[in-house]
Amino acid sequence: MTTTDGILEWGPDADADPTTLTYTFGGVAPAVTVRPGQIVRTWTMDAFGGRLTSQDDLASQVCDPRLLNPQTGPFFVEGARPGDTLAVHFISIEPRKTRGFSSTVPFFGSLTSTPQTATLQPALLERTWVYELDLADRVVRYAARDTDFTAALPLDPMHGTVGVAPPLGEARSSLTPGDWGGNMDTPEMRSGVTCYLQVNVPGALFSLGDGHARQGEGETCGVAVECEMDTVFILDRLVGRPCPWPRLEDDHFIMTAGSARPLEDAFRIAHQQMVLWVAELTGQSVIDAYQYVTQVALTPIANVVDTNYTVVCKVAKSYLPGCVAMGGAHEALRRQGRSWAG
Repeated sequence: MTTTDGILEWGPDADADPTTLTYTFGGVAPAVTVRPGQIVRTWTMDAFGGRLTSQDDLASQVCDPRLLNPQTGPFFVEGARPGDTLAVHFISIEPRKTRGFSSTVPFFGSLTSTPQTATLQPALLERTWVYELDLADRVVRYAARDTDFTAALPLDPMHGTVGVAPPLGEARSSLTPGDWGGNMDTPEMRSGVTCYLQVNVPGALFSLGDGHARQGEGETCGVAVECEMDTVFILDRLVGRPCPWPRLEDDHFIMTAGSARPLEDAFRIAHQQMVLWVAELTGQSVIDAYQYVTQVALTPIANVVDTNYTVVCKVAKSYLPGCVAMGGAHEALRRQGRSWAG
């Protein structure tokens, strides 16, 4: 761990025994302490822990299913207490290397039999795809395995897992999303975004990982373009401001995330939380806010493959003139991040 000009630099040991890494939210002692408002520079391993190295590697053969989605952290935030909200502002999220990997995994994904939706059909073909990441041209280069079809897709780095320790002393798998955040797998979790998470334990115990060079909404086959990430973020605390489910904010939208099964319940959580938030921001009654959100909301599906599904509800700030969300935390952190980036 090093600290330079108030910036904390810390990350996992690249040569660490995989069994010593963190695969849960909660249940793990903090790895490093951060002051509120401090800028952190770190890196995260990919979801496979670096075990996929070529198209000949198959996840079911080279990965231990108990050791997927290694997390960087937990970060103990000084002064954060239950009832506060942790604000995480992403200044920069950039692939650490010039290759990413995706795959189909037996009995995992939205268009195959799964343990929860059991049928007598065999697993789909398992296969690995290698993506070249052109960081200069900001594209992700796709190449089909069975034909010569190729495509250059926009680079859109994000983190699939962002979360804090759950309440009640629970430890939850880093493969699962919930009200603590976790494996939400929303492409909205990109640089320039502020994520709000309710603090459940002293210090919040924030962790992140599961970097994606890009991901379509829904993460249909269950695996995005997985890659290691270099990430710079700010952690701050909003004292005494509750946030029962994760919220996100960028320069143009406020967003709420709900995670549950069935998918309808994830939708309901996200929209219920948005209705309550809009009522708070605008001073409308809840029933009026319900009507208003019905007419202005966008609803991208984050994932339909994880242990819980995640749905995001978005409302453009242009529909909320004069409203300041979360006490203006995003604007303040955005200014700080821009100042640091020059």
